[in-house]
Amino acid sequence: MKYRVLLMGNNKSTIDDIFKYAEGEFEFQSTSNRFDDIKCHLKYFKPHILLYCMHNEAYDVMQKLVGIKHDIVRGRTFFAVVASAEDCAEFRKMSVNLADFEIEKPVTVSQIVEKLTKYLERNLNAIAEEKQEAESKQQAAHQEAANADVAFLQEMDAMFTGGAQADAASLQPGEQPSASKRKHVLVVDDDFRMLKLIKRYLEDSYDVATAVSGKVALKFLQSKMTNLILLDYEMPDENGPAVLEKLRQNPFTSNIPVIFLTGINDSKKIMQVLALKPQGYLLKPIDHEKLLNEIKKVIG
Repeated sequence: MKYRVLLMGNNKSTIDDIFKYAEGEFEFQSTSNRFDDIKCHLKYFKPHILLYCMHNEAYDVMQKLVGIKHDIVRGRTFFAVVASAEDCAEFRKMSVNLADFEIEKPVTVSQIVEKLTKYLERNLNAIAEEKQEAESKQQAAHQEAANADVAFLQEMDAMFTGGAQADAASLQPGEQPSASKRKHVLVVDDDFRMLKLIKRYLEDSYDVATAVSGKVALKFLQSKMTNLILLDYEMPDENGPAVLEKLRQNPFTSNIPVIFLTGINDSKKIMQVLALKPQGYLLKPIDHEKLLNEIKKVIG
């Protein structure tokens, strides 16, 4: 690969010699001292290095180079100065830390080529390694996130199928579970954390299945039965009252007891909840003991 070098500066003889004797080593372009011209070459030529061949440069030209520092850094372009010791010192005063390295004259074109080549090889390799390391870290982070997503979905799948599936799957719609078996509870809430919490509260005493929406719950009840539904009052798309209405309209689900779970602590709203004639309601955050007591009142 040929390194791209952008040449500029007032030392025309040095620039001409570099073009003449080093054309086979690098890909060259030159730019004027105009601010827009330099920025345009940085953007479209994308040089690996900007080589500033100084000779009695005007103060405003050096100021322009300080002005394009952001473009140089953003484009990952290195900056080198070829000048006398005095000019290098003057530029250093004007633009602290702008030049990555300096080549002091007198110097031959072959020496300039050698210094540029060594510098670019060393530093571009370091950038490539840094980039590779960043990509590896990003891939590892993506893989970790993907693994976390898989684990979460597996956990949710286990929650949806629940320990009660084998018991409930043998029942036809409208048929009640045997009294000798553990009672079954279906929890409907759009909050995964709430589903997980309630499942943990109940799993020692009841078989539990969960659904993140009324639609999922109604689909579950097409082929399986439950003794009790814990139904979130406020859910997106289809709220608790809408789900309860559908349950009551279906002869296979019309007699399933429903306890509302609601975060509304307002007497008027609570009256609206009770007007729907559920078998009970519980305010969030859910208290473990109150939850178990309320369920026992309804299904034992």
